[in-house]
Amino acid sequence: MPALDTSLISKVVRQLSAPPVYAETGVRGSILAAAASSYGFRADVDELTQPTGFDPEAAQLFEAIIESAYLVAQADGHFDDAERTAFHQVVLAACGGFVAERQITALLADFAEQLAEDGVERRIDMIGRAISKPEHAREILRVAALLAHISSGVSDTELSMMQRLATRLGLDHGAAEHALAEAKQALSR
Repeated sequence: MPALDTSLISKVVRQLSAPPVYAETGVRGSILAAAASSYGFRADVDELTQPTGFDPEAAQLFEAIIESAYLVAQADGHFDDAERTAFHQVVLAACGGFVAERQITALLADFAEQLAEDGVERRIDMIGRAISKPEHAREILRVAALLAHISSGVSDTELSMMQRLATRLGLDHGAAEHALAEAKQALSR
């Protein structure tokens, strides 16, 4: 695999942190960043009786977004150490300091284990069960599309995985292609 483009990685991080093009006026960050703030808070409050500031639904959304991108990234069978490291670093940076590195490391290990145990279809179904809002479904595809561009473009297998996710999330047939086109346009700036 060719060396990863650090300029492209920086662009992906900026796009993941920014509101999507379809966000309402006045929205200042992405759904990913908002969900990360709740997810990251959990580590500090696990020992507390009342987890003030922790929103379990936001944490579930964060996990679904990252797992979806993980499924797309590994779909082509070429999720090597360099890609895994870039994926890890991009997610960590896009979370704006709300999520600790150890949390991302543990989360990716959990996803690998769950995928091995459950298989792809079950993982897609679990993601679908966690998502009820159309804007969250669109964010899943947006994040997956941006992260898929980190290494040598998006393969047909990765596109197919995004289409399977879109279908399970109740989005129209062209939603995956649309997310990829938006990501490509955003990254070309």
